[in-house]
Amino acid sequence: MPEAQDSSTSRAVTLAVIVAALGYLVDIYDLILFSVVRIPSLTTLGVPEAERVDVGVFLLNMQMLGMLVGGVLWGVLGDKRGRLSVLFGSIFIYSLANIANGFVDRFGAASIDVYAVMRFVAGVGLAGELGAGITLVSELVSKEKRGYATTIVAGIGICGALLAVGVSKVATWQQAYWVGGVLGLLLLGLRIGVVESGIFSRVRQTAGVSRGNFMSLFAKPARARRYVSVVLTGLPIWFAVGILVTLSRELGQAMGMEALPDPANAVLAAYIGLAIGDFGSGFLSQLLKSRRRTIVLSIALNLVAIGCYFTIGRTSLFAFYASVLLLGIANGYWAVFVTVAAEQFGTNLRATATTTAPNFVRGSLTVISLAFIQLRDHGAGPIWSAVIVGGTVGVISLLAVLGIDETYGKDLDFLED
Repeated sequence: MPEAQDSSTSRAVTLAVIVAALGYLVDIYDLILFSVVRIPSLTTLGVPEAERVDVGVFLLNMQMLGMLVGGVLWGVLGDKRGRLSVLFGSIFIYSLANIANGFVDRFGAASIDVYAVMRFVAGVGLAGELGAGITLVSELVSKEKRGYATTIVAGIGICGALLAVGVSKVATWQQAYWVGGVLGLLLLGLRIGVVESGIFSRVRQTAGVSRGNFMSLFAKPARARRYVSVVLTGLPIWFAVGILVTLSRELGQAMGMEALPDPANAVLAAYIGLAIGDFGSGFLSQLLKSRRRTIVLSIALNLVAIGCYFTIGRTSLFAFYASVLLLGIANGYWAVFVTVAAEQFGTNLRATATTTAPNFVRGSLTVISLAFIQLRDHGAGPIWSAVIVGGTVGVISLLAVLGIDETYGKDLDFLED
């Protein structure tokens, strides 16, 4: 009988990892798809070339605003109702929003406004997937193997960007959105066999335990320090994706490149690097037995990669895409980042923290992009604006590592009082 139970438990854990990984793959597909189809979609909607950067930043910010709202919503629900309810609800919403995004060109003069609303709704849906998946997997897998499991989830999920680029090459931008929506709806069927976390189930049956109270993250100085520090350590990742990769064509033009980068190819190079970096950083954190040292090494490499982007990268398209690949590898510590977020907090706040932290990092792109635009429009120019913002973000994130606890091998069966 024990062997049968062990086999059943092993299958449950394996299914949870597979479902979380595929769910995150579809999540990343939609998350990055706008960056891939930004130019063709805005061209179809009649946006003049001179306005595409600002309109694109506006639409991206609407998506990120949705993720901020959704991060809190799904995080609280994850601790109150369970990890599985968030996995089902989030993918259902962003799948429908994805499909709707493919129809925004039907609204004439109101198309940009409808596009913005749909990116916001998609952002709300996208906000729950990663946090709920990582929380569930972290609580199901043993502490010795937890880092490997979350790395598999994040590493496979990142490949969703490669799928988005591939689909965009053979389909219209409308069809690319529809594909993402259909994939999400198909994935819902696979989730039926996934079991809830045993750790969470025990807490839910315990009387007097407050669960999913977002403000509790700030109730004590030490807890608030941990949470804010976790968020700040992830800032370089979305600066790289949101500014250096998404605006690669415009930055290439500002650097005087004769052949301008294709944003879709830049996304492809970046996410190949991110996939390599996710697997590499996750395994490195297991090898070093340290999440903190792995994050420090990644951020330091990121600063080097930014330098390569603006120096070596301008010499040719090959050099540019190579520097973007390096940028992706450097910022591929997302797997370690979300694992740290899950490991820092007790079961009654774990989903709240693990779901909100990545979305606040993603939402920080709103502030980062506004800082970039303000510097650009007030004399710094696009290149120095990106360098200043990227350097500042890197230094802040390095200092933030001092505020997080080392959590490698930590037992997660505990509560925040």
